[in-house]
Amino acid sequence: MKKSTVYIESSVISYRTARPSRDIVTAAHQRITQEWWEVVLPQVEAFVSIFVIGEINLGDPAAAELRMSSVASCPLLEVTLEVDELAHVYHARLQIPDRALADAYHLALAAWHGMDYLVSWNCSHIASGRIQRTIEEIKLSQGYPDPVLVHAGGVDGGVR
Repeated sequence: MKKSTVYIESSVISYRTARPSRDIVTAAHQRITQEWWEVVLPQVEAFVSIFVIGEINLGDPAAAELRMSSVASCPLLEVTLEVDELAHVYHARLQIPDRALADAYHLALAAWHGMDYLVSWNCSHIASGRIQRTIEEIKLSQGYPDPVLVHAGGVDGGVR
């Protein structure tokens, strides 16, 4: 059986490697992410991109090194002209602020490369109902498949 393909967005990696939070919602996201990483990740083909690498490489050098080591074995999805064009469509249609342009690229990379899932905790620009509805409209007009947008607890890799 073919493994599901999963594009891992930066927020998931950050939740996995961050110090435990005192905020109950954040702590729950961290625990769900850690369980997903241990149980599900080995059952799927996971990918990242240069945008993920750029985001997780920011901040405290020791924390960045931990984040980078978490995805060291994940192949990078290629940024093509088509990905660039699709990212600009997402950026405009989803009204993603310029400061969050990488979020449009996360969506475009996952769609253009035919990922089964895009895993994210970013509910502002990636994993929200409004975004999903607009992505469906873009998919119909552009002809690209859209990945299922989920948080880390939403991809079971066929093991749950």
